[in-house]
Parts: sequence; C-alpha cells; structure tokens
Amino acid sequence: VQLVESGGGLVQPGGSLRLSCTGSGFTFSNSGMSWYRQAPGKEREWVAGISSGGGNRNYADSVKGRFTISRDNAKNTVYLQMNSLKPEDTAVYYCNARMVWWGQGTQVTVSS
Repeated sequence: VQLVESGGGLVQPGGSLRLSCTGSGFTFSNSGMSWYRQAPGKEREWVAGISSGGGNRNYADSVKGRFTISRDNAKNTVYLQMNSLKPEDTAVYYCNARMVWWGQGTQVTVSS
C-alpha cells in the first residue's frame, strides 16, 4: 500500500492550496479516506473525511467552511482544497486510508 501526498508549500494568510493524495496497492474506490495534520509540538488531529463513494463528508470545526475534501476514484486520488488559510493551519498534512494506512505527509506553512 502506498499513499503519496503532494501540493503543500508556503502560502500567505488568506491564501489557498490544494493537497492531493494518490493511493495504490488497495481498492481505493472501496475505502474511506481522511486528512489529518500535525503541528509542531502538537498531537496529530483529524481534519476531514470522505466516504468511499464521496457522498458523506465531515470536517473538524476548525476548518469547516474553509476546507473541502473531495475524491476522484478513477484517479485513485483524494483532495483537500484549503481556502482562507490561517497561520494556525501550519502543519504537516497526512492522508489516511481506512483508518489504517498513512502517507508520508506534506508540509503546509501559512506565513507572511
């Protein structure tokens, strides 16, 4: 199983980024997917989740209304569109499949 995240980087407050996570080695279309993040000195926290078919989506209160999770099962890819970014969104963002498998993470830094 492999999960590869991309799309992180440095962005100014109020800016946007779109993260991608491509999975292989498992049946992506049958798998619930989630995004987590871990800021320096803090525990990893759940950010958003999406059901296998994409019909159910849930968000942490801290990102609700700013972040959108989506997926393209034909491309084995889940996305996290992040808008109105704040400095407190700075973290390493991780993709998770079935609450079991993890990607390597991608750094998101929000700073002026």
